[in-house]
Amino acid sequence: MAKGKEVDSGLRTYGEDVFSEKAIRAHLPKAVAAKLIATMRKGEPLDPTIADAVAEGMKRWAIKKGATHFTHWFQPLTGGTAEKHDAFLEPTGPAQAVQRFSGKNLIGGETDASSFPSGGLRSTFEARGYTAWDPTSPAFIKRHENGATLCIPTAFCSFTGETLDMKTPLLRSIQAVSRATERLMGKFGQPKAHVEVTLGAEQEYFLIDKRFYMKRPDLLQTGRTVFGAAPAKHQQLEDHYFGAIKPRVLKFMSEVEDRLWRLGIPAKTRHNEVAPAQFELAPMFEDLNLAVDHNMLVMEVLRQTAEKNDLVCLLHEKPFEGVNGSGKHCNWSISYGGRNLLSPGSNPRENAIFITFLLAIIRAIEMHADILRETTAGAGNDHRLGANEAPPAIISVFLGDELNGVLDSIEHEVKVRGEGERRTKSRMRLGVDSLPALPKDTTDRNRTSPFAFTGNKFEFRAPGSSQNCAKSQMVLNTIVAESIDALCDKLDAMKGDFNENLQKLLRIQVRSHKRVIFSGDGYSEDWPKEAARRGLPNLRDTMESLQPLKDARNQALFEKYGVLSRGEMLSRFEIGREDYERRIRIEAGIALEIARSMIRPVVADEFSKLATALGQAKGDGLKVGVRGLTALSLKLGAGLDDLHVKCDRLEKALGRGGPAGQIAAMNDLRKTVDRLEGLVDDSRWPLPKYREMLFVY
Repeated sequence: MAKGKEVDSGLRTYGEDVFSEKAIRAHLPKAVAAKLIATMRKGEPLDPTIADAVAEGMKRWAIKKGATHFTHWFQPLTGGTAEKHDAFLEPTGPAQAVQRFSGKNLIGGETDASSFPSGGLRSTFEARGYTAWDPTSPAFIKRHENGATLCIPTAFCSFTGETLDMKTPLLRSIQAVSRATERLMGKFGQPKAHVEVTLGAEQEYFLIDKRFYMKRPDLLQTGRTVFGAAPAKHQQLEDHYFGAIKPRVLKFMSEVEDRLWRLGIPAKTRHNEVAPAQFELAPMFEDLNLAVDHNMLVMEVLRQTAEKNDLVCLLHEKPFEGVNGSGKHCNWSISYGGRNLLSPGSNPRENAIFITFLLAIIRAIEMHADILRETTAGAGNDHRLGANEAPPAIISVFLGDELNGVLDSIEHEVKVRGEGERRTKSRMRLGVDSLPALPKDTTDRNRTSPFAFTGNKFEFRAPGSSQNCAKSQMVLNTIVAESIDALCDKLDAMKGDFNENLQKLLRIQVRSHKRVIFSGDGYSEDWPKEAARRGLPNLRDTMESLQPLKDARNQALFEKYGVLSRGEMLSRFEIGREDYERRIRIEAGIALEIARSMIRPVVADEFSKLATALGQAKGDGLKVGVRGLTALSLKLGAGLDDLHVKCDRLEKALGRGGPAGQIAAMNDLRKTVDRLEGLVDDSRWPLPKYREMLFVY
């Protein structure tokens, strides 16, 4: 290292590409800055009179950063992000121009919505869509090789007001759970305070060398390998998880972190995951809305940085058969006045609040497991859920032995003693008698649980690596809001002492909803049977998982809280169904193309050469080698015939079958192709193999 040169630890550049509070104060008048910061921090209504002043300051800041264009950055129902760039430059006459950006440009925009999924909410000819600035998520600079663009996070809706994005329902759900939380905290005599919902999204991904990727049409078209035999060594030795990070990968990770830190994204942890070539990036928790925006940027930065390093980042949930797939664990929590409501307290009143919120969440999961499971539906995640590598499709709650003991004590009215002390049969009164300091995080973790309490948060492990976590968080917020309100309604209807009523209510809640609590092995063959006995839904694939969107009970719930209308929920069913069917069809189509145009010619040529060699050997009267040639010829010939038959079956399934038939035909074809991979000359096999893609950098 050169003398005097200092390695940047991220402190100097952190957040430099964000129109942060620091940047706001530096570029806006003091009164304007105060109003905008109040909106960002507390969600207070935006004063429209300050829009022009904010726009002018934001423009000056962005231009200093090298920006030449601006865009309203939004999250349509594609699962990704969208942007349309407009230049600051505006001609004012012949060979004359100015840089212009007004409050009108900032607050809202109009774009063509006809090509975005709407699920029947609008016709193709109804093209108008509108973007609306979300001031609670700061604007940022997106850089590229030749410049930079000012990105303004926005909501996206149709001409008639229906939501066409992921952000709008998320913001509505945050409001819903905030109001419900304020209501419940009022029951405990707590003064009104700011409610903050937080999220930490752990992003898993695969990295492979770009040269292999370019030779795999299936990866190019679908993000996963439709063919590929398992290598002799993959993850059996359990030597990849938390192992030493290879230099090329570490360079990539460092570049990713540098870019994320500049965007104010708190990337904290990096490590090897379980499968070879699989990795994880985990941030610190943030405000939920911002965390969702940041996760979308994380996925984009991962892909772009990989490209710069001649790598490819695969975000598909299951790019490689036979090794672990990738998820996105969503760590959700809620705080009131800066206090985490999912952290056990240090006094009886705080513990009573903690237990109440805990049971409200358990109730929400038990009553609405179906709609929460729907948020994880998708063609990619179908390969992962329930595959002994990820949570099962059955939604259950893991609490750990100590919290299970606390709930058992509540149910049976047994006082909880300190550690090592036996329970007595004396009456426990929440908020009156002293509960012991409840455990913070002393219980073992259950990696097979889809919804697990992990000390001061719940970790929802079912979402897939490529999915926008706004969907699951929107549903979680809404069902928790409904559950909190239900408890408040019951308390309102009860007369007498509050603590007595609370004790009675919580006991009822434990008894009514404990069936969703499960501490055992979610991968075991017995769990689906046990779940069925308990009456828990088991929605095994995407088509089953989408059905709750059509349930009148769920539609009424989301309409009640103003998160989604009935029409918007039905539209999301149609979008999910169409996306699933199209993805399966694309996978089946590329599998057929590869099998016929890449695999079959090589196998046929290999068989022809073997047959020729066998004929010559017999003709020359050779006694050695003939048996081996004969056996290999028979295997290749049978494989070639089998390949022909199964390609025809897949073609028929594509012609007249639905996703189920296409998947069955595709899986059947895969068995044949993967067997042939082990028979054909390695140098002639047309596809890079797993042992190359997973281990060669």
